[in-house]
Amino acid sequence: MIDLGKFNLLGVNISAVDYEAVVGRIVESAQQQQPLGVSALAVHGVMTGVMDEEHRHRLNQIELVVPDGQPVRWALNLLHGTALKDRVYGPNLMLETCRAAEQQRIPIYLFGGSSEVLGDLTEKLAQRFPNLEIVGVMPSKFRMVSVSEKQEIIDAINRSGARITLVGIGCPRQEVWAYEFKEHLRMPVLAVGAAFNFHAGCLAQAPPIFQRLGLEWLYRLSLEPRRLWRRYVLLNPYYLGLVLLQGTGLKKFDPDSTVLPKKEIRYG
Repeated sequence: MIDLGKFNLLGVNISAVDYEAVVGRIVESAQQQQPLGVSALAVHGVMTGVMDEEHRHRLNQIELVVPDGQPVRWALNLLHGTALKDRVYGPNLMLETCRAAEQQRIPIYLFGGSSEVLGDLTEKLAQRFPNLEIVGVMPSKFRMVSVSEKQEIIDAINRSGARITLVGIGCPRQEVWAYEFKEHLRMPVLAVGAAFNFHAGCLAQAPPIFQRLGLEWLYRLSLEPRRLWRRYVLLNPYYLGLVLLQGTGLKKFDPDSTVLPKKEIRYG
């Protein structure tokens, strides 16, 4: 088990951990009914914090922000000598969490996506983990919600008896959701990105060779070029340049240089 603590990557605190350590923290928090925010960030997720001081504050208040992308893992190894041998890939973390929840009899809740995606996802999870207790699902409203609607979401999840909530509403909305909801839910909240669509069979994952080489972004870009080209074509070189600046000491990135969010966003 590897848990080296948090390290500054461009002002965002990233946890240098492996799957075993993350799942262990999730199970412990679930059993103790303690709030715990978990997010798996690739380059795009890190850059949302780099470019927005309020969002960087949210990310740095999430207890476990793990290196989802290979370039994030490589940067931790380069800048801080963490020697991580593997990333903590959100879709795999979701499966490892479900496996542990099944073994420990910890009920889970699924929030996000469409009703169709959730239907397919629960069916696939039931096939893979026959004894997993999925005690509730709620599709995204795909908009900001009111204060009363937020409370309805909180009440529904807490009444369900769930001890872990998995959130799949996309980056950076799901990190905002985890930041704003985790203290109200008294359980681990996992922001798992596109994992809902992957495991529901609605979206293809990159081939293993692309994942090992850190080229998953290229595969996703080939599938959705019109939606994703700005994210990858512009942000990836920017990220690499900033990592080089941090590594050479030419630019300092202070994780405490953030701005408290002025108001809730309340993604639903």
